[in-house]
Amino acid sequence: MGCGRVGASLARALERSGHDVAIIDQDESAFRRLGSEFGGRRVTGIGFDRETLEAADIKQAYAFAAVSSGDNSNVIAARVARETYGVEHVVARIYDPGRAEIYQRLGIPTVATVKWASDQILRRMLPQGHVPEFTEPSGRIVIAEVPVATSWVGQRLTRIEAVTGSRVAYLTRLGEGLLPDRDTVYQAGDLLHLTVLRDRLGAVERILDTPPAEDES
Repeated sequence: MGCGRVGASLARALERSGHDVAIIDQDESAFRRLGSEFGGRRVTGIGFDRETLEAADIKQAYAFAAVSSGDNSNVIAARVARETYGVEHVVARIYDPGRAEIYQRLGIPTVATVKWASDQILRRMLPQGHVPEFTEPSGRIVIAEVPVATSWVGQRLTRIEAVTGSRVAYLTRLGEGLLPDRDTVYQAGDLLHLTVLRDRLGAVERILDTPPAEDES
């Protein structure tokens, strides 16, 4: 949602990566930023309106990014996408970093304008294949922010470590870094940063992108 400079750039990047993309904006002329080669769907309308979202095929969406110019519109749209349509991977861009804690409590990962980078949005939208945050000198071990399906909420981080074979380096909760202990539980809105062998990263991402098995609940 939002076909400004950031939204248009994000839409083109996703399409270049082979994804089907739909982009929403109230102003039809904003779609000119996409260029003539963009083959995705252009939907004119209010981004948190259900008819508009359904015209963009929200029911089939794997991920949703709200990157319009309004904080409130972005958060409302992100909540509708997640709570009404069950979109698992949702992120909202905000202009006021002071609101981040409120939005995180709602379980909506946010990216503040002052910290903006396209890869931050992509990491939250697409669980697999992003660039690690840190790689140790030999290249074997990385620290990566790995999105976690909401079905893991309530699980101890020690369980996540055991299932994935990784170690939790730290987590970001309500906009602040936190070093977990053995009793720390994964909460909605947490951003999980895992230490893992590079060649295991894809497998770890796939595990956490699906619900835990019954004996892991």
